[in-house]
Amino acid sequence: MDFNNISFDSLKKKIDEVRRFLSVTLRIANAHTVDFYTRDVWRAFMAVTPEEVLTAVDSYRDRTGAPEVSTSFGFCDVSKKLADVSALLRAAEAHSLPGLGVCVQRETLMDTLRVMDGDTQDRMSDGSLLLPDEFMNSKKAHEVPAMAELVAALSRCCKVKQVIDVGSGKGYLCSFLSMQYSLQVFGIDCSSTNTRGAHERNRKLKKFSKAYQKHGVKNNPYIETKETIDRKKIDDEQETRTQFHHTPRLSQKQEEHVTDRNNDVAEVQCCSSPGLDKDAFSAQSESDSIHADLENSFFTALAPDIVEQASPRVPPSQLSAEERERRKRENLERKARNGKGNSDTKNLYLPVTSYVTAETELRTLITELEDAVMVGLHTCGDLAPSTLRMFKDKQELRAVCSVGCCYHLLSEEFNEDAQECESGVYGFPMSQYLREQACFCGRNARMSACLAFERVSVGGGLPMESLFYRAVLHVILQDHYDSHKSEKRVGNVYSKASSFVDYVRRALRKLELDDSKLSDSEIQRYHDLYISRMNEMVAFNMLKVTLAPCIEGLILLDRLCYLKEQENVSYSALVQLFNPLLSPRCYAIVGIKGPGIL
Repeated sequence: MDFNNISFDSLKKKIDEVRRFLSVTLRIANAHTVDFYTRDVWRAFMAVTPEEVLTAVDSYRDRTGAPEVSTSFGFCDVSKKLADVSALLRAAEAHSLPGLGVCVQRETLMDTLRVMDGDTQDRMSDGSLLLPDEFMNSKKAHEVPAMAELVAALSRCCKVKQVIDVGSGKGYLCSFLSMQYSLQVFGIDCSSTNTRGAHERNRKLKKFSKAYQKHGVKNNPYIETKETIDRKKIDDEQETRTQFHHTPRLSQKQEEHVTDRNNDVAEVQCCSSPGLDKDAFSAQSESDSIHADLENSFFTALAPDIVEQASPRVPPSQLSAEERERRKRENLERKARNGKGNSDTKNLYLPVTSYVTAETELRTLITELEDAVMVGLHTCGDLAPSTLRMFKDKQELRAVCSVGCCYHLLSEEFNEDAQECESGVYGFPMSQYLREQACFCGRNARMSACLAFERVSVGGGLPMESLFYRAVLHVILQDHYDSHKSEKRVGNVYSKASSFVDYVRRALRKLELDDSKLSDSEIQRYHDLYISRMNEMVAFNMLKVTLAPCIEGLILLDRLCYLKEQENVSYSALVQLFNPLLSPRCYAIVGIKGPGIL
């Protein structure tokens, strides 16, 4: 049976469709906002008014009628200017990933992996998952469980227990995979700051590693241990007693023990709070909501009988010499056990600092490396394609799940304006199919691909005033200063400026230009001259947002095409993992190696 949702030939046809559409429309995405007024971008590209564009964006499906001129995707075949906005919007929707129908549904992919694993049972969570929103922000709390569930399914399908997280950052995904699914995870990040933070979090987690591991086994629906079987028997007996209205009463000693244990949990939270997000820490520090926090906290997700008892806090100066010596001896013994690979800590992930490329030899970084799944959650620029190349080249990598981001940082092989890549291995295009066609997008177009289409569609908006300020500044620079100075980056001046005049003066000083040449009234005159044309910029950028999913789609289809070109990749798919309103870069590339699928 062929589990791939789209054939190689069909995929290449879809790529051709997107390329044809972008060949006509990509000029809009590549127009730089900085040049908007100096090059009169609106009149160069548009045969309609800004109001027509904004109206059509709001309600293009209700618009009827056809243009009097012959158009291609709404662009006049003669003037090459946009003449029919609704036609462009319909074409953009049709050439986005949802419109092309190339993605596999997440639920379908999970079912496919279960069939590949030879397991047809429903393996959905029993509702006892860790609560990630207690120790990460809402965006990560949405992304991490969804990604982790898919990675765990890939590991089962490939019969592996190790995961390599490239670009692991603060290690949220790594921690969740190790604790929730009992996987051994190696997190690789080029930032020493991130890995130091991950090491510190790892150190704090080790104190409770036995509890985490038991929780991971307890909540893993694929593992039944003697402990879980015995627990089920106890639960059944309690249920039977409840049915006959025989509710056992706790003794006074048992009640005191439960109270003490709850106090210990509160102390555990306090001790671990430096590893939490600031918002979570602030919420937990509210004395009037301490009981609610205990009910929903990360640590109360653990069974009460496996939370380690926290020792009372006694200053070292108040300890006896014998007690200090005893604690020192216990610490040394614990470190010795952990150093020998104590099973209590084997599932906590190992953060590694390293710059990773497609040529990186993983076994030099991870000496105990076995067959593994490689993952990347929002890997920037060329790191995402490097992850796929590593998966293809290294036999020990059995599967890959890659979610990329920062398309503007991709290196392009056939873009004449791009800087040459030192390694000679470019991020785009990856596939031989598009390399043979010398395909390229351009940096501004790749920057446009990073725009959050869904968020803008529901009123998220764009930072138009800052873009307007920058475009008018460009006019001032060309009118009064050397043109080459205008190409320098101004940076984050807008957030510090109190007005347009203040913005211009701050920008001129940052560019090391003499701002005394212009009076405040002259600077303000530029603002007043162009403010009436700001709607042109708003409308133009809305069209850029509309094209964003198509440009992102071409980049991701190229990566999927690359995997389908590899003989040792038996399954590959593109899946929407996240809600784009919460996580705009929501698509994952999935690949599996192995013998041919029966």
